[in-house]
This record gives sequence, structure tokens and C-alpha cells, in this order.
Amino acid sequence: MEQEKKTAMRVSAVTIVWNVILSIFKLIAGIVGHSGAMISDAVHSASDVFSTIIVILGINIASRQSDDDHQYGHDRLECVAAILLAVVLFATGIGIGIGGINKIIEGTAGKDEIPGMIALIAAVASIVVKEGMFWYTRSAAKKINSGALMADAWHHRSDALSSVGALIGIGGARLGFPVLDPIASVIICVFIVKAAYDIFKDAIDKMVDKSCDEETEEKMRRLIEEQQGVLKVDVLRTRLFGAKMYVDIEIAADGDITLREGHEIAQVVHDKVEEEFPLVKHCMVHVNPL
Repeated sequence: MEQEKKTAMRVSAVTIVWNVILSIFKLIAGIVGHSGAMISDAVHSASDVFSTIIVILGINIASRQSDDDHQYGHDRLECVAAILLAVVLFATGIGIGIGGINKIIEGTAGKDEIPGMIALIAAVASIVVKEGMFWYTRSAAKKINSGALMADAWHHRSDALSSVGALIGIGGARLGFPVLDPIASVIICVFIVKAAYDIFKDAIDKMVDKSCDEETEEKMRRLIEEQQGVLKVDVLRTRLFGAKMYVDIEIAADGDITLREGHEIAQVVHDKVEEEFPLVKHCMVHVNPL
């Protein structure tokens, strides 16, 4: 758990630094290049700093050791951080969509001053940097199975998509087609809202003890049945607990063996499951006589 925490903190620190640099650059480009879209994009990048701080707090709290009041640990608090980020992401997407629709309805697109080349350059730079941050954060999130970090990765992707909209809008304005900006915003809104929904659903599943996927359970069942002394698997129950898994197993063994031998079989099953499935935090094995 400590190594996972260090990985998350390192990734979060890197993304905060890049977001601050990118926000300042885009704000300057938006002002100098007379681009309202780029100024809005700069504010969006600055909001990513806030989301990353939520990730840091969530993972720090979730990594705390068990105590008298929380004997099973604090893992689910990372899900709370992911839910908060999903809400922020959803609000960001809706805000972008509403802004685009309003511009289309009101017909205000194209009435502002034509954006300068620096705004176009800033949009391209933002897409490259934010997409790179998405893949960097996503890779770390998958490595440590962190829902909060994955939510932050998708927040970076939403910023990259926002910059794509800014690029289309700025480019369209310079070519005489400013209406492309609000149309792109509405399309981007759909992608961001879908990502927010997926993050929210994943976090909720981990909060309400959803079972592991069928493939994982089948692999676990085969592993248990391969162990010496196990005649069959009577019960196999799994549940997601934050980023971890809890497993309850009932195996059948020869009813004539000693209590010590039955305990040894159960211990082997317990150790093998935790060894082959690193995400298993707790494994309980019960032996039934056959």
C-alpha cells in the first residue's frame, strides 16, 4: 500500500506542476491573442489542479492503517474522491455544452475579434501536453488500481478535448467559420459526460460490495480446486472494497482428516489466493467435511 501511495503522489505532483505551467501559458496566449476560448481553456486547466488535490487527499486518507473505529481500513474513501471528481467532470462537460448551445442559439459566434496565431499555438500545445498527462496518469492508475487516479486521468483527457474544441474554434474563426467552435463544444460535452458517468459507476460499484468480474472469479475457482486436499469449492464469494477485493471461500475436504490437516489445507488456499491475486486484501477460508 505504501508503494501505491508513493506512485500516486509522484504522478499527482507531476500533473500539478504541468497544469500550473499550462494554465499560465494559455492565459497569457488567450489575452495576447484575443481569444476568449483560450482564456476559458486556461481556467479549465487551472481547475485540474483542484481535482488533483482531491486525489491526493483521497488516496492519503484511504491509505491509513486500520484503527479501532475502522477495523477494515479506509479504502473506500478513495471511492469518495473518485465520485467527487466525477461530479466535477460532469459539471465541466455540461458547462462546455451549455456554453456551446447558447452561442449557437444566440448567434454570437464570430462577433469577437479574430484570435491571433499565439492562441492557435497554445491550443496545439495544450492538446499534446494534456493527452500526454492522460496516458501517464492512466498508466499509473491501472498499475495501482486507483479509481481516484483514473478519474483524474480522464479529467486530463477532458481538458485535451476542450483544447481540441478551442483549436477548432480558433482555427475556424481565422478561416471565417466561427460557428465551428460552439458545435465542437457540444460534441466534446458528450464525451466528457460519458467519461464522468463511467467513473461514477465504477466508484459506486466499489462502494456497494459489487462482486468481481466473472473471469477473475473463474480463475480464482480453478486455482483453489488445484490445491492438494481440496475436493471441491462449495462457496466462492467476492466483493470489491475500494480498490481492493475481499474473498470468502468454503471448500470441501476429507471428513476423516485431523483438524490440523484441515487447517493446513485452508492456509495453503488462503496463501495461494493472496499470492496470485495481489488486489485481494482479505481472504477467509472455511473447510467443510465431505
